[in-house]
Amino acid sequence: GRKVYPGFLQHTGFVAMNPERHAASHWDFYQSLLRGDEEDAEAHRSFYDEYNAVLDMDAEYYLDTIRVVFQEFRLAEGTWDVAGERVKPQDITHTALFTIEGELDDISGDGQTFAAHELCIGIPEDNKRHFTAEKCGHYGIFSGRRWRTIIYPQLRDFILEHNKAPKVVKEKAEA
Repeated sequence: GRKVYPGFLQHTGFVAMNPERHAASHWDFYQSLLRGDEEDAEAHRSFYDEYNAVLDMDAEYYLDTIRVVFQEFRLAEGTWDVAGERVKPQDITHTALFTIEGELDDISGDGQTFAAHELCIGIPEDNKRHFTAEKCGHYGIFSGRRWRTIIYPQLRDFILEHNKAPKVVKEKAEA
């Protein structure tokens, strides 16, 4: 069969980055069950149902990604080719760019997404925005309470503000 990078190894690596946090979360879950706090327990279940959902990745794809992105920095260096064509972020002009970082993100380092602003110099400054979510880790950027209450509203508003699609006006039906 084909070689894969097992999802359980990726999951183990994520948990190993913050073992105390995960242990405390499971202890809190246990305490919620003892108290009969089903709402809190369900929030824990919901989070870990998603957090624990991992898949194996094709080994060639995984290793190529590590090499191209994290070892050779091809996008940042301007040397990344896809299907024989050079990727040129500076040539992007007709879109808006909104980058998001979590203050407590231990996977994507501080400034990692903001770097896109310096690569995408063809996008006008008034079409760019960067947001750092306070007290937010990597996973919280795109899932959970902080996503719903802090990040999603900003992203939604940014999309609406920069939506270039024509407005569709529904005409009233004549009686």
